[in-house]
Amino acid sequence: MEIIKDLDIVALTEDLEGTHFETKQIIKLSKGQVGTVVMEFDGSAFEVEFSHQDGTTYAMETIPATKLMLLHYELVGAVRR
Repeated sequence: MEIIKDLDIVALTEDLEGTHFETKQIIKLSKGQVGTVVMEFDGSAFEVEFSHQDGTTYAMETIPATKLMLLHYELVGAVRR
């Protein structure tokens, strides 16, 4: 299992209910929704910030590690044959 740490970019692996950061309305965070880890809780859960492309935060949620997938923007490793 990959280790998730602060400032990593992650995606949800399932739909979750959240709360809008400003209006406090209940919102749906969809599977695949992308966010940034802003705090770690013993590796078992993470505070994740979800924001629009302009940087405006719309949700800040504590998400269990089992419901997150670490995203990669560069090559992670090669396959030996």
